[in-house]
Amino acid sequence: MDIQDVKNRFGIIGNSPLLNRAIDVAKQVAPTDISVLITGESGSGKEVFSHIIHQLSARKHGPFIAVNCGAIPEGTIDSELFGHEKGSFTGAHEARKGYFEVVNGGTIFLDEVAELPVGTQARLLRVLESGEYIRVGSSKVQKTDVRIVAATNVDVYNAVENGKFREDLYYRLNTVPLRIPSLRERKEDINLIFRKFIADFTDKYRSPSVQLTEDAQRLLMEYNWPGNVRQLKNVAEQIAVLEKDRTITSQTIKNYLPPEGKSNLPMRISHGNNDDFSERDLLYKVLFDMKKDMVELKKLVVGIVNNGVNPSTIDEHSPYINQLYQEIDQPRVEFPSSPTLTIHQPNLDRSDDMNITEDVEEVEESLSLIDKESDLIKKALKKHKGKRKLAAQELGISERTLYRKIKDLNLN
Repeated sequence: MDIQDVKNRFGIIGNSPLLNRAIDVAKQVAPTDISVLITGESGSGKEVFSHIIHQLSARKHGPFIAVNCGAIPEGTIDSELFGHEKGSFTGAHEARKGYFEVVNGGTIFLDEVAELPVGTQARLLRVLESGEYIRVGSSKVQKTDVRIVAATNVDVYNAVENGKFREDLYYRLNTVPLRIPSLRERKEDINLIFRKFIADFTDKYRSPSVQLTEDAQRLLMEYNWPGNVRQLKNVAEQIAVLEKDRTITSQTIKNYLPPEGKSNLPMRISHGNNDDFSERDLLYKVLFDMKKDMVELKKLVVGIVNNGVNPSTIDEHSPYINQLYQEIDQPRVEFPSSPTLTIHQPNLDRSDDMNITEDVEEVEESLSLIDKESDLIKKALKKHKGKRKLAAQELGISERTLYRKIKDLNLN
């Protein structure tokens, strides 16, 4: 079977050299049992190549299953792949076969394999090396004869360097690398693919045929197509259904394309930039800065008071205020997390009857709810001279509740 026969059989459109090279690699590796790692951008058609490898192999009469590893929760991925025993975890009311047991003798396609948890990666490596696996909750080793074809749209080597993907598993899967070119890498195929999609959809929805102007064809080739073939198919279907004017211009196509440089996704995707601050990080930073400013302010106030200066006499032009600005503008200095300041309060008005020399120590306030509750009850009882009925009304609780709290808090 030559490359054109493969295209006809699996509905692949295009004559790009990069596409032909990918088909040729898939065709050559298919008769073997070698593991294949298919790489390529999202929407470029990686699953189609997994079907090519399976259908052209000796396992073509065996089962084939495609598993999206990124769509299965981390807590259940081991059970899905390897099965589990009855009672092995909450909700395991009966034993269940995993994909590697069900697909024995066939091919399993692991899409988004880079999303697998590290623990599951270790178990997958054992399957690749020895064909052995253990069900969740079991100690019995089982054997399976499954060919693994994996795919990912991320840079796996970069994931290995960042510790998110096992290096040994990467080299075991990557026995034969197969890269699918993106749509922008084979621009000569775009108009051909688009016309095929338009013809299919106009036939499906029984709508009039569509004609593309030259500027429309040029736009299709010049556009970046971040969603690749999947995005191109989506645009073709919308035009086939919605457009009343069947002569399609570049402006018509622009109405169905997101602006260049902007994501066409409905949510923000993080690219793992460690320099970005989350809202929580920013809030922590602001609070720490405020705390340091308060420490500087306390130190300055202590200095003013110890020098015998009345704070009420200080205006905005005072040298003390200028000193405060200088202190804040200077580089940050780390201080203890809970500073304790001893303030010697002088005689501010110089009168004989106001000679205060006591030491005031700042004590960190307790945040215990029990302590707060106890203090409020004591204050209410003291205010009403021990009359519990009036104290309960003051606190907004019933008299019976007050009796119970007095007993619980040992306030007798």
